[in-house]
Amino acid sequence: MPLLNLRNAMLLVIDLQERLMPAIDHGGLVVANTARLLEAGRLLGVPVVVTEQNPAKLGRTVPELPGLPPAIAKMAFDACAEPAVLEALGGDRELVVCGCEAHVCVGQTVVTLLEHRRRVVVVEDAVGSRAPRSHAAALRRMAAHGAELVTTEMVLFEWLRTAAHPQFRAISLLIR
Repeated sequence: MPLLNLRNAMLLVIDLQERLMPAIDHGGLVVANTARLLEAGRLLGVPVVVTEQNPAKLGRTVPELPGLPPAIAKMAFDACAEPAVLEALGGDRELVVCGCEAHVCVGQTVVTLLEHRRRVVVVEDAVGSRAPRSHAAALRRMAAHGAELVTTEMVLFEWLRTAAHPQFRAISLLIR
């Protein structure tokens, strides 16, 4: 697969919610890496779609991720079951995916997006599960279905492509 294309990128943030994140293995790292992706996306003009699973029970998106567009509430684990999500994702953008839980909402959403022939890139250090074993199994399954697995740094530097990019300094500071 080719490198990520900034001009065609979209960031999908799935269910990083207040009552869920304390139970996520390395949840702080998942949130921190998502914040890095969001800040880089803001600097580079990458659109963002955010979902929340049953927000009445799991709460809103964590406050460590301010300035997000309004979240799309859903009850189905697969975000694609919510028509508003599919509409927001548009038709042909490369989807960079982060969120929780890797083996439930992220995994089901990714598999469905791949069935719709979308390019899906899962940021493995920005997706989480309660149990490490579930996280590992989810990554294997998503990759077997055709998702690309990357890290936060890979996304940032592929979006930049060059140290001559006007936002290079600002984005490189995000990973220090």
